[in-house]
Amino acid sequence: MTAHQVRSYGPAVSTNDPAARPPSPAGTADEHSVPEYEIRVAGRLAPRWSSWFDGLTVSAGEDGTTVLRGPVVDQAALHGLLQKLRDVGIPLLSLTRIPRSAPDQQPTPKGTPT
Repeated sequence: MTAHQVRSYGPAVSTNDPAARPPSPAGTADEHSVPEYEIRVAGRLAPRWSSWFDGLTVSAGEDGTTVLRGPVVDQAALHGLLQKLRDVGIPLLSLTRIPRSAPDQQPTPKGTPT
């Protein structure tokens, strides 16, 4: 019986260079309308797991947990990420949708005419 490799078959994604990400197809939502999520899991994962979790940022907490954070295009992609966690046996601690402020809604400094 041959061993099965658990890895992404897509291209490696670098979270350090936004220009390295493929452009979104015309007619799809832009980056500002894609919801961002924070997924906290038990245990420590190395940053190299980022590509396997579709380019989410992987950062270790001081309390022995790991936070996966980044944009998730839709509910199907979110469920896919959660299934990956389940399949590897990583315990899920929390899932939080991170609110984004719209660029148009920046606070106006006091004394400035609107």
